[in-house]
Amino acid sequence: MKAMSKITIGLVATAILMVGCNETTTSPAKSTVVAPTITEASLGLRKTDLYSEDSTIASKTEYRKAQAMGSTKIKRAFQDAPPMIPHDTDGMLPIKIGDNACVGCHMPEVAAGMGATPIPVSHFTNFRKAGKFTNGKFSQGVDNYKNEVSITKENHLYGGRFNCSQCHAPQSQGNLAVENTFEARFTKADGADKSSWSGSAMTDSLDTLHGGNNFVTPEDVANKNSAAGTSIWTHH
Repeated sequence: MKAMSKITIGLVATAILMVGCNETTTSPAKSTVVAPTITEASLGLRKTDLYSEDSTIASKTEYRKAQAMGSTKIKRAFQDAPPMIPHDTDGMLPIKIGDNACVGCHMPEVAAGMGATPIPVSHFTNFRKAGKFTNGKFSQGVDNYKNEVSITKENHLYGGRFNCSQCHAPQSQGNLAVENTFEARFTKADGADKSSWSGSAMTDSLDTLHGGNNFVTPEDVANKNSAAGTSIWTHH
């Protein structure tokens, strides 16, 4: 009887040991997660480390070398975007108000014959309010309450638009450091090639230019129809 008890106890102990060993061998070991190393060469766009300034060379900027009248127009980036300069500008810059090589080809009266984009009507329009400076004080040159407007059309290139390169620039042909995924949605069918700012399109909605009813009345000044009450301020 004692022998059987010893044998039973021995079998149970062996089973426990076997189970424990089995759990030890089959349980996966805990792995340590190692954060990836971020190198200096992977930072920024140039992909070189920060200690190689002398040997780091940026991508070469290359502009078109085609001469005017022999170049191909660049599609506009969006509706009414200032068109890019598709030809070589060597010797044309900087542009000065009394020395502007662009007008020789782009003035409306010669642009068609030169195969150039004509300067739009907006560049012959003065949208700035005329002002007066008297005895150290500035005042407006027009009276909005009298339906006076400051928009005037000029018969020459307006002085505020003479610096063509302020908005128009040549386009580099170098490789892009970051891909451009922008897709233009033009509001006009020919928006990629032509401006919609032609004729009187920019001022059609301004009734004041056509003697319309868009003006301030004495009742407006007095604020009579306002729930806030009548204004004590009057205009003379």
